[in-house]
Amino acid sequence: MANLVAFRAILVVGICLGLAGLSFLELWRTVDRRIFDLYSTLAAPQLDQTDVVLVTIDEPSFAEIGLQWPWPRDLHAALVDSLSTAGARVIAFDVVFAEPSSRSADDALADAIRRAGNVILAGDEVLHVDPHAAQIIRVEPLAQLSAAGAMTGIAAVTLDSDGVLRRLPARADSFARVVLDAAGIAIAPRGTEGLVQFLGPAGSYPAVSYYQALAPQQFLPPDLLRGRVALIGLAVKAAPDPGARQADAFATPFTLTTGELTAGVEVQGTMIDNLRHGLAIAEAPWSVLLAAIMAAAVLGSLCQWQWQPLRSSAIALGLIAAAGAGSWFLLSGARVWLPPGLPALAVFAAYLGEGGRAFGRERAERRRIKLAFGRYLSPALVEQLAADPSRLKLGGETKTLTILFCDVRGFTTISETFKNDPAGLTRLINNFLTPMTDVILAHGGTIDKYIGDAIMAFWNAPLDDSDHAVNACRASLAMFKALGALNERLTAEAARGRRNALVLDIGIGLNTGPVVVGNMGSERRFDYSVLGDAVNLASRLEGQSKTYGVGIVVGETTATAVASAGFALLELDLIAVKGKSEAVRIFTLRGDPDLATAPQFRALADRHAAALAAYRRQDWEAAHAAFAACRDLAPDLSVLYGMYFARIEQFRVDPPGPDWNGVYVATSK
Repeated sequence: MANLVAFRAILVVGICLGLAGLSFLELWRTVDRRIFDLYSTLAAPQLDQTDVVLVTIDEPSFAEIGLQWPWPRDLHAALVDSLSTAGARVIAFDVVFAEPSSRSADDALADAIRRAGNVILAGDEVLHVDPHAAQIIRVEPLAQLSAAGAMTGIAAVTLDSDGVLRRLPARADSFARVVLDAAGIAIAPRGTEGLVQFLGPAGSYPAVSYYQALAPQQFLPPDLLRGRVALIGLAVKAAPDPGARQADAFATPFTLTTGELTAGVEVQGTMIDNLRHGLAIAEAPWSVLLAAIMAAAVLGSLCQWQWQPLRSSAIALGLIAAAGAGSWFLLSGARVWLPPGLPALAVFAAYLGEGGRAFGRERAERRRIKLAFGRYLSPALVEQLAADPSRLKLGGETKTLTILFCDVRGFTTISETFKNDPAGLTRLINNFLTPMTDVILAHGGTIDKYIGDAIMAFWNAPLDDSDHAVNACRASLAMFKALGALNERLTAEAARGRRNALVLDIGIGLNTGPVVVGNMGSERRFDYSVLGDAVNLASRLEGQSKTYGVGIVVGETTATAVASAGFALLELDLIAVKGKSEAVRIFTLRGDPDLATAPQFRALADRHAAALAAYRRQDWEAAHAAFAACRDLAPDLSVLYGMYFARIEQFRVDPPGPDWNGVYVATSK
């Protein structure tokens, strides 16, 4: 057994090292690229609509206009005016106007750009080689055009060594990103870098000829261009030579099957939709590929434990097919490219290695096997890591959790300030949710869901956490620290932009109690979530944070669970939240144990407790005086103490009666 384990270890290591070296060879990279070309074309996404319309400088336009390229810029000026009148959202030229032409034509184009106010011009980057060094030179549009308001996007693309365009430019000033920014279209949160997902072969995008766009009323349907991104560029036929860039046309994965190059302007349209819809395909890191090779080698070796030619061949073929299928599903489902060639080759190498070992062992041990016939030989157990089937069923388990709800204060008002900038509102929410999520996860919490600007999280599931209430309290305090840092950044950005600073505030509700946790939903779709009365109460407590003018409202069960941790807690009230008849004692979390031992907080806590005691025994004078002293010690709690002053004045006029138990019945969530 030891020899067998050693053999398999050596086999697996040898396969991994050999294939790792093979992965750097250009020949093998070509194989992987061809597989990617096939998969990506088969998995080409289907978009219901695109905001892009191509305005192509094509053969019909050359014939109609009757001029040789390059065309005079006053003709382009006429196109800008025509597209602007037709209601184009953005007018983007995938043409580099780097050199001056006639002064009058340049002036005409500059004037048209100034009138339109939404024109983007292409820049480029070229490799300049001299005897001393090679350097990238950036080619910018004519300064006169930029001064007229034209924005610049770099239209340069990166080709693989086989001359095929597969990569999305990651640069922030790429042509596609500048177009989206000018159009006010948000970039999808994922799929912004990696391999381009082409929507189809050349000619997949809606296109009109240049000469038609010069007179849209005559040649085009009404409103075809209104609200659309008009991309202008060359689209003349070019020979399908993957290694050459001819007439601004490129070989793409579809060229392998169609034999046609894709015009550069259509490439830019594809990149725009890749960014907008998050279509780009991420390349799996090399470490993941190596792990896949190792896993394939290990499985290929273990599954040949008892060598039988037909059975072992079937297993090897099955594993090779699984490598191909796994790569396909990653690309088509998750838009991640994990080349299947090397894992499949690892399975085949393991198959050959195990076959050679079996053949040699059969010859060397034939006599021993005969002598040992009848000895019980237990087959090897091959364990495959798979999801627990019980996790795929609806329902869950009853468990005590600590639940957190967090919400942005005054979000409706904030949203109104962004009514003309939805992308800005999206960025703001993302900037808020990211640090809040990081804090929750860093303290062992599980994000249940995002509800607009709100976050729901819980502790003690799916992993057990004996200190779930304590960790939830620590996370809540840390969230306010993170919010402070975020507000400082927002204020600094506002100062640089010379606009009013936007300061965010939040309310948090924490509650601990028994809930049902597990997969909730339908048979077809479900999420890992929690249900129960404790969840509803946590939500209600978050709502009460505004009523009481505090940042964090904690339920009594949570406060009891963290009592030994020494947090700085103050009792707020005995309240029946809306929708519940049973009263609960609620607290506010002021700070960590260091604050709890500070003399100023101890003085506040003592006076606060005395004030509540006087209030509940209906000693209004003593309660008012005690609450006033508390307000002097903690001015930030003025809303809380002002609420009690109002209640006391009401009770002086209309006493609650001898049976009053101090419970306040909330009328709002």
